Amino acid sequence: MNAQFTSYLTRIEKEIAIALPSQSSKDWAMISFGKESGCINDSHWNALVEPTKNLIDLGGKRWRPLLLVLCAESICPQKMDRAYHLTPLVEFVHTASLIHDDIEDSSDMRRGKPAAYITYGMDTAINAASWLYFEAAACIDTLDADTTTKEKLYASYARELRRLHLGQAMDITWHKNADFCPSVDEYIAMVKNKTGTLASLSAKTGTLIAGADNAVVERAGNIAAEIGAGFQIIDDVINLTSGNPGKKRGDDIVEGKKSLPVLMFMQKYGTDSKEAKILRQCFTDAHNDGIDSPAVERAIGILSESNVIKKSREQGITFIDDGCSLFKELFGNGNNGADKISSLFSSMIPAIL
Repeated sequence: MNAQFTSYLTRIEKEIAIALPSQSSKDWAMISFGKESGCINDSHWNALVEPTKNLIDLGGKRWRPLLLVLCAESICPQKMDRAYHLTPLVEFVHTASLIHDDIEDSSDMRRGKPAAYITYGMDTAINAASWLYFEAAACIDTLDADTTTKEKLYASYARELRRLHLGQAMDITWHKNADFCPSVDEYIAMVKNKTGTLASLSAKTGTLIAGADNAVVERAGNIAAEIGAGFQIIDDVINLTSGNPGKKRGDDIVEGKKSLPVLMFMQKYGTDSKEAKILRQCFTDAHNDGIDSPAVERAIGILSESNVIKKSREQGITFIDDGCSLFKELFGNGNNGADKISSLFSSMIPAIL
């Protein structure tokens, strides 16, 4: 990521560490649970904190909290301290969703380490991730802001989480039904909810806390959702090319995911075509035999030769580039924050292709 964001990221990491400390304390417990701990001890806190903090500490690009801060800077640089305070909101929700994703997809790796449910057990991982969805909003409670602003932040947070789970429901339904093939438009709608919603939450939170009016807040959220969708498409492409960091190349095929390259392939040849039947058989074999099945590489070869992986990559980049241009229009050409948003996403694209 561009070196100009080093100071931003340092401050974001500080806020995350404050919001989710390595050691529990009475003050933190009061903020999170609203009462004295009584007979509850550190082992109980750790069952929530350790699985979630472990994944956070493994890294991540942190572009969502950074987008939050840059959106605030674009509106009112004087209110960036409040924006930084709210960065755990989006990073914690993102982390919780990753833990649940790995369970739902039966993925065994995340960021190069065993998935949380493998390390800590299914019950602990589910409970800790569910808790983190709610713990994420604790930073709103401790924010130095009026009640009306906090109510708006809570409403935005709750709505985007509902959309996040709607998108995940769509994705799960599709990859569990091998015979169903959604349209490209349905896929875009899904990723705008599943992935775009956290980008939207970031932009809405940043503009809202900086004092933007409702129209600007909503517009910023919509633009960010497009960018988020673009990165999900790029993520689909990486899965079929170099492989996502910390995961295995082609595991989307094993899981039966209807990613954009697959849907473009079906659109190109038709769902009842000979080509489609061959690809579906590869998916079936990969699902039955696992990630080391030769069917995984056969499927990747079929998709690559049909040029749909390249076209998907181009579509993802278009969403990101168009979103950056729209942010400049929204915040004003020459706006320092808007220029930094564009620089942020431009710097990320080469690293993920």
